[in-house]
Amino acid sequence: MKKMLWVIFMMSTGTSFTSPLFPLYQEQYRLSSLQITILFAMYAVFLLPTLLIVGSRGNGWGLKRVLRISILLSILATLLFMASHQAWLVYGARMLEGIAYGSFTGTAVAFLLKQTSKEKAGKAILLSGVAVSVGFGLGPALAGLIIEYLHLMPLRAPFWLLTVLLVSAWVGLEMLKDEDFQARKERHRAASASISLGVSTDIKPHFWSFSALPVFMLFTLNGTVLSLIPSFVKNVIHTSNLSVSGLLILLLMGGGTMMQILPWFKQPVVRLRIGITLLACGAWLVVLSGTSESISLMWIGVLVQALGSGWTFQISLRLAGELPTALERPKVITTYYFAGYIGFIVPIVGVGLLSHLFDLYVSLIVLNVLASLLVLYMLGYSVRFARYYAARNGTKAQAEDLPSKASSQVLQS
Repeated sequence: MKKMLWVIFMMSTGTSFTSPLFPLYQEQYRLSSLQITILFAMYAVFLLPTLLIVGSRGNGWGLKRVLRISILLSILATLLFMASHQAWLVYGARMLEGIAYGSFTGTAVAFLLKQTSKEKAGKAILLSGVAVSVGFGLGPALAGLIIEYLHLMPLRAPFWLLTVLLVSAWVGLEMLKDEDFQARKERHRAASASISLGVSTDIKPHFWSFSALPVFMLFTLNGTVLSLIPSFVKNVIHTSNLSVSGLLILLLMGGGTMMQILPWFKQPVVRLRIGITLLACGAWLVVLSGTSESISLMWIGVLVQALGSGWTFQISLRLAGELPTALERPKVITTYYFAGYIGFIVPIVGVGLLSHLFDLYVSLIVLNVLASLLVLYMLGYSVRFARYYAARNGTKAQAEDLPSKASSQVLQS
């Protein structure tokens, strides 16, 4: 399990590694704010169809094989970033990043669980979420520190380190055992699986309203802040120190990790209620920091949003794994991530377009108002979901003496 968690951690570190470099790319290639927004969103544009295809066919192709290809594509994207001398090469590298992580996301969780005993499956899911959160934040922090303090080829040097990290992920993957004969037979039977998303009718309203919608809002608000942090640092904090951008992103993406391990409010519905509320409050504080040019308010806003992100991601992912049956789980988790990355791309592009018609802060206020309405809806729906979840868990408790039913509740992909 540890080796696979390392692979997930390294790949997640590479996913957001380029964020502090965006202002440099904008200056180097004279990109407009819309072009830099598109560059940011290009990653998700190519991730979504890849996630859909690999989520349906990954088992058929072989999980370790898919992971190997995704890591190699990430290394190729890193080399393309390093060698780029024109804007289109940077766009191409972002496309490869999206394809690589789209094929990696759901497959990695499935392969992790194959390397883990059923008794430790829940712990493995929790640790994988921590690895993703910390990795997302650590990547930009490392890149920002290298750019600011190494003083050597700022558009090249960060990728030297990233290449080493990704190669270590590749080595770690190759040290893990491959599938056995029975798994290969099952893989061949699954090779013709249809390409689709699937959520069964009995869990559909609960999944969409209290698992998919929270992660949609999480990716929307975090993605918007991620794309804006470099310009906020320049205009609000009035500094050109790119390491500050990286540290803010580390706080945003990694700060929620400590919330995930805290024992407070263990009841999942309560945790998710608090998580989405903190997420929305943090987003409002970030916007207000821009209008008031308050440095302290910006740091507080990012921290509050990070804390909300931790519980929102933890519980919404847990529900995506718990609600479906074991047979339905792979497609449901793929649908979960698909909803998240839709939230990552559509609103960010929308804010970029609106900023050409209105002031940037007006666009952000519109986005936050819509997010707040979603929070109110989810809080209202949580009353219905709490009754459903309590009744469902009561049914599960009565069936614990039936091995076939109990095993279907183990969290696996």
